[in-house]
Amino acid sequence: MTGSITAAGTSLSISAGAPATEDAAGYAALTYTEIGQIEKLGALGASYSKIEFKPLKGPTQKHKGGIDYGSLQPSLAHDDSDAGQTLLRTASDSNNLYAFKVVYPDGAIRYFRGRVFGYPESVDGSESIIMANPTVEIDTKVVKVAAP
Repeated sequence: MTGSITAAGTSLSISAGAPATEDAAGYAALTYTEIGQIEKLGALGASYSKIEFKPLKGPTQKHKGGIDYGSLQPSLAHDDSDAGQTLLRTASDSNNLYAFKVVYPDGAIRYFRGRVFGYPESVDGSESIIMANPTVEIDTKVVKVAAP
């Protein structure tokens, strides 16, 4: 048996509250609203910018620069009656940080805070679903909680 799992069953939830502490206990104490109708989330996690110095003599030197905690660009079927989507749209009209919780099918959790940079809706052909593609820019380290 391998340690890999499918993404089926993964959920994304949002909270307008701020954790008292930036750890699992602080985030777990918040009340979250699940965002429904999500088709995919995208990549989650930090990356560093690369700083290079190329001396005239010797190899290129590479260093880690500033950290970018990443962004999520979920794809979801737009639903005006979904409470999670309503809170996500409210967040897109604000400059406030919101708390997010991703729960994987095996029970592992990822917590973070971010800002929602828009909630564009996509209307394709007559035989398609009206979709929304918000962007959540992650502003804090992702707190990882292992599966039980």
